[in-house]
Amino acid sequence: MARNISRWSLLLLVSTSVFLSVLDIFVVNGAIPSIKKGINGTDTDIQWVIVLYVLGYAAFLITGGRVGDYFGKKPVFIIGMAAFTLASCLCGLSHDAVQLNIGRTLQGISAAFMVPQGIAYIQVLFEDQRSRTKALGIYGSIAGAASVLGQFLGGMLPQVHSFIEGWRLIFLINVPIGIVTVYLAVKYLENTTIVRTKKFDWVGAFLLIVTLIFFIYPMIQGRELGWPVWILFIFGLSVITAVIFFLQQKTRQQKGMSNLIDTRVFTYKSFNIGLCASVFYFMVQDTYFLINVVLLQTGFGISSLDTGLYFMFQGVGYVIASLISIKLIPIYGKFVLIFGVIIMIISLAFHIIILDGIEMNTINIAAVFFIYGIGCGSVLPSLLTVSLRSLPSSLSGMASGTYSTFQQTAIALGISTIGGLFFNILEKPSINQEAYLTAYKTATFGNIVLLIIVAVFLLLLSNNNKPVKLS
Repeated sequence: MARNISRWSLLLLVSTSVFLSVLDIFVVNGAIPSIKKGINGTDTDIQWVIVLYVLGYAAFLITGGRVGDYFGKKPVFIIGMAAFTLASCLCGLSHDAVQLNIGRTLQGISAAFMVPQGIAYIQVLFEDQRSRTKALGIYGSIAGAASVLGQFLGGMLPQVHSFIEGWRLIFLINVPIGIVTVYLAVKYLENTTIVRTKKFDWVGAFLLIVTLIFFIYPMIQGRELGWPVWILFIFGLSVITAVIFFLQQKTRQQKGMSNLIDTRVFTYKSFNIGLCASVFYFMVQDTYFLINVVLLQTGFGISSLDTGLYFMFQGVGYVIASLISIKLIPIYGKFVLIFGVIIMIISLAFHIIILDGIEMNTINIAAVFFIYGIGCGSVLPSLLTVSLRSLPSSLSGMASGTYSTFQQTAIALGISTIGGLFFNILEKPSINQEAYLTAYKTATFGNIVLLIIVAVFLLLLSNNNKPVKLS
């Protein structure tokens, strides 16, 4: 597969893609107030900084995997990594919200092309099931480490005082990593077999992208523009294009043509229920970080470094629980996830109590963040596995890509709805600490409702592995 380098070293090389893509989600969360000040942006601009990354990723993720099959995984991986590096440089050198959000969009799109190739290389490098399972575990651990490191760096780097503003470093640190990765990939990675048995579905890719843009744009921009008729019209168009996309995919499948989404996955009850649970869960995921960071840094005046350290406790709780939950899932199945969701709900209730009372101190804040991390670690690592466990193996690859697209879209939806609710309350003429607390409590209550819905869907999920199709 490669010259003078072990397959485990190549695993670390291709895992750089998921490391950087995850890092750039979490590192931004901790630096939101610093970024807003640096670009003189609005609350809506800040929402776009998060949303455009995940939207670009979601819109092109399935396409990225197909392009790797069609043109070869090595060139797509290299081009994707190089583009991500350049986009990171653009973000770090941006002077206003427009430039930054263009860079963030390009980051998300390039990540959608480089990450699927990294996952696919694992299948090629590790042909036996035992080593492949170990490799996937290492790959997942790297992604988990990136989330914890991102939370810390997002708090620390904005505090750095040097020749350049600290918030810019959260993007510019990607540049040397990306350059080294591209060099090593050119030198050591070998290309995979090119599969061009069927014509690529460019129309489907276009319809998917348009649908996601028409869906998310009104959700973010509508509040700031006062919900004019044309915004509602665009939102309505998203429903129409979604239906057209689904019918187009179904038609191509019936004709034996290549398509982006295998519509057969939606005929399995367990997948549909798991997908619904995942959508509501990921609506909470990034919203939690956004509203907590804004409350702590802007509302309470806590430094970004201290905020980052608080989130480190959340990350540690996540890692500990994820290691335990993975071992419990084969025994207790969905009940491990339900238990994790309950912990998250209880933790959010204590977030409100601690952050709005005389008991607010370093130990208590760290404790509720840690407990929330325990809940997340009990749910997130196995949510995909539980959702896909009843599907035939022939559909698992396609279902995984579909799941990831819905996951990223749900993150954007959560930022636009719960995040929008939070910022809408802050638009009151008098913004003081009490206003931040009111906005925070309202948004957190919204997240609690979403998690209750997640628990309901998980209860409906079958706890066996037998495929059950819809009648």
